Amino acid sequence: MPINALEFRETLGRWPSGVTVVTMRDGESIHGITVSAFSSLSLEPPLIGVAIARRARAHAYLERLPSFGVSVLNADQQHLSEHFAGRPVELSESPFEEFGGLPLIRGALAHVACTIAQRVPVGDHTLYVGQIELTRLGEQAPLAYHRGAYRRLA
Repeated sequence: MPINALEFRETLGRWPSGVTVVTMRDGESIHGITVSAFSSLSLEPPLIGVAIARRARAHAYLERLPSFGVSVLNADQQHLSEHFAGRPVELSESPFEEFGGLPLIRGALAHVACTIAQRVPVGDHTLYVGQIELTRLGEQAPLAYHRGAYRRLA
């Protein structure tokens, strides 16, 4: 028996996840989208996956761009998650810095720069498989999302 979208969302909301912002550059323009559907896929070669809804503006960019970045947000970056999720959060300054030729979120817990290895349609999303080219790590506490709310881990 199929489940409805609300039941699906509530069920999977029991799984805590980190919060990332996927970023890309299109000429002089920088675009970003908050993504919790982020996962490690392979160690050899190093691959990650991000799932982006086809209706999202970022989807059109990722369909034609060769690369993207992922910033794993730290516990003090909830406002950035909300901004890139389309909520009315004004930023006082640009949150971006360059890393591996890509715009990434300054001060994030971790950065990953990827080239797109595959684009896989899955339901109403596309899974973008990224071949990791560069990584960088921070030491802050992560921002988490669980049951529809942001959480801090001790």
